[in-house]
Amino acid sequence: MFERFDLAAFEADSTDATAVDRICRETGFLILQGHGVPQQVIADMQAAVTAFFAQDAAAKEQVRAPYPGYPYGYIGPQMEALAASQGEETPPDLKESFNGGPLRVPANASADALAFCYQPTLWPDLPGFRPAWEAYYAAMEDLATRVMRVFAVALGKAPDFFAPYIGEPISALRALHYPPTQGVPLDNQQRAGAHTDYGSLTILLPQPGSQGLEARAPNGDWVAVPAPADAFVINIGDLMARWTADRWVSTLHRVVAKPHQPARQSLAFFHQPDWDAEIVPLDGSDSYAPVRSGPYLMDKFKSTGA
Repeated sequence: MFERFDLAAFEADSTDATAVDRICRETGFLILQGHGVPQQVIADMQAAVTAFFAQDAAAKEQVRAPYPGYPYGYIGPQMEALAASQGEETPPDLKESFNGGPLRVPANASADALAFCYQPTLWPDLPGFRPAWEAYYAAMEDLATRVMRVFAVALGKAPDFFAPYIGEPISALRALHYPPTQGVPLDNQQRAGAHTDYGSLTILLPQPGSQGLEARAPNGDWVAVPAPADAFVINIGDLMARWTADRWVSTLHRVVAKPHQPARQSLAFFHQPDWDAEIVPLDGSDSYAPVRSGPYLMDKFKSTGA
């Protein structure tokens, strides 16, 4: 179900992205190799977030999001229920996270954008944490731009088709820690409830060899998503599904909770077009009403608070 795509090979001869079009039509998930992100950047980031989550609760609480709806900082265990974005009521998810936003604020940012996605990231007092985080964020921003070029070609557009929409993306980076499960979870409780992502694409880096991430196959079965050591997992978000008038699918996925699981860690970069980017179906149809990227994201974000 999950196929590999070699980004370096595509960039050496960027004429054929039919495989990406097919993958995005069928599953919305691909395994990206040949990404070119330096291993040291990845290793430094993994070490930084491991150190953060290893702190006691009081230390992590120092960078807690200061009020409900604040997009960045620490969110403690059982404070979210992602399935709520699908209209499903479940017990809170068995996870904690640290979240950060864009590294720069455009001079012409609107008041609404400043009040939401350009709020400051709340940095923990840990040596090396902020430089590692910012280096990884910058690497993901660059990688997302490169993947969007592949997507443009896969959709029959010029490679730079999406460039006007992603000059100042409002992307977010989330470090996730799933503590060991103690006994049997509550009914319908997951480490991360079934949801789709909101934006154009997500770049996920699961802990190599870890288990638990599942995507729902077209036949309705839940299928384990691999966590290879040499690749990222890319999945389509709701905004890209709208953009392509559902030619591409934003696939429901979850991190399943089972009794007596070991701890698990992952990194998720949620790529989101510019705040004011207007997203209109590329086929010219009226299958979806136009939306602006920023307000659309804000409404989605607010639906998941537990």
